[in-house]
Amino acid sequence: MCMNDDDGFTLIELLIAIVVLGIIVLGFGNVLIAAFRNTDATSARLQLSHDAQISSAYFAQDFAATGRRDYSAAGAASGTVTFLPSVQTNAAYNAGGVTCGTAATPTALLRLLSDDWDYSGPSPVMGTDVVAYYLSGTELHRLKCVAASTPSSDVVLAHFVDTSTVTVTCSSTCTATPIPQQMTLAFTVTMPSADPYPVTLTSQRRQS
Repeated sequence: MCMNDDDGFTLIELLIAIVVLGIIVLGFGNVLIAAFRNTDATSARLQLSHDAQISSAYFAQDFAATGRRDYSAAGAASGTVTFLPSVQTNAAYNAGGVTCGTAATPTALLRLLSDDWDYSGPSPVMGTDVVAYYLSGTELHRLKCVAASTPSSDVVLAHFVDTSTVTVTCSSTCTATPIPQQMTLAFTVTMPSADPYPVTLTSQRRQS
């Protein structure tokens, strides 16, 4: 009596196996693609969130310190030392006679001015510190001058800024006196792999 040899696959079984394997691979491939997309989106959101946190920290300290005193005779005549206008918007590098940077420095979204006293000599010398926030392409920069016209630092705070969304608002007229007590710089950052990420930087002044 002869026994059938069951070793190997028939053509039908092989075709079925190939079809099933193809379905499994296709499904697994879709899972991998979705996972990669989620990873890209998560990474993008983390980067945008990081930029927002860095920008917020700098902006909070910069506006909190804003304020130039008027030490002229006119300013001191009343018995109190009042403030000069200390916030400039859409400002050139030398706006108001206070220079920070060169003619090649982009127009600043805003410049924040404050007093800087140098006590290293026999008599105190007052200078002016400038912090300028400006856009270069889609990057938000923070340029700082410490009692000098040459910048001491120029750092990128945020990348991928949608320049059409940038706004500067204040609790009172930004560029006038009394200096506003609160300022907000708002914008949206975008990356192809993430949803638009709105950023709102708000700060309160310490001086009054």
